[in-house]
Amino acid sequence: MSLRKLFAPALVALLFLTLTACGNADSSTGAKPAGGSNPAAAGGLPRLVDLGADKCIPCKMMAPILEELKGEYAGRMEVEFIDVWKNKAKASEYGIQMIPTQIFYDESGKELFRRMGFIGKEDILATWKKLGYDFKEQ
Repeated sequence: MSLRKLFAPALVALLFLTLTACGNADSSTGAKPAGGSNPAAAGGLPRLVDLGADKCIPCKMMAPILEELKGEYAGRMEVEFIDVWKNKAKASEYGIQMIPTQIFYDESGKELFRRMGFIGKEDILATWKKLGYDFKEQ
């Protein structure tokens, strides 16, 4: 069997995994953290956790948005980025299926919503508003 016949399925599978990892999907019933544990520390503020990788294109596009949110809403919302390629245990802990994934937590650490794929600042704020948090009005 030629090498071309061996590598073609592997390349197709790699392409599929790459597209899936950087895909775009919403889920309010997405995968929950393994073992029922809650990896979100209850800091008394609503919390947005973005799980991705610093080499993933959609993740890199989100980095300045997350920094802007972190600064603009300091004291009202916590924003955290976790690189799951550098910290594979976190991917499992948070039940990550693709990146980037954003998880919205209430102030007690309860997961409210989970979204996969790139999301812009206005859509993040709109999601918070749907969840009962209107940061623009404060």
